[in-house]
Amino acid sequence: MKTTTAARAVAAALLGLTIVGAPKLALADIKDYEFQLVEPSVQAGADRIVTVKLVNKKTGKAVPDAVIFASRLDMAPDGMQEMVTKVTPIPGAEAGTYRFKANFSMAGRWQLSLGAKVQGETGTVENKLVVTAQK
Repeated sequence: MKTTTAARAVAAALLGLTIVGAPKLALADIKDYEFQLVEPSVQAGADRIVTVKLVNKKTGKAVPDAVIFASRLDMAPDGMQEMVTKVTPIPGAEAGTYRFKANFSMAGRWQLSLGAKVQGETGTVENKLVVTAQK
């Protein structure tokens, strides 16, 4: 009977050491990520390409394989938020870049609003970027 109690005590101690001694994963906070424009301006017109990069602000590295589930392009910076155009995602040229095709029907400032999920993180990355369409 004493050996059973001793065996249980040793097993419990080993389990406790395993839990306490296990390395903790250092996950980033969702606020550590942001979208950045690769080029802040485009020519006004149809089928223009806007490229953004998703970056981990702490490491400065691009973040590949994010799932972009929301995108909107409007002229809110110029006070015309009702002026909305369709945004179509297209494949990025390199890992961590995301490209969109849109119709910039007039010159001015356009707001690209993005929402994305980063693999392994909880929460949503949300950014509003201003793209200037030039004549």
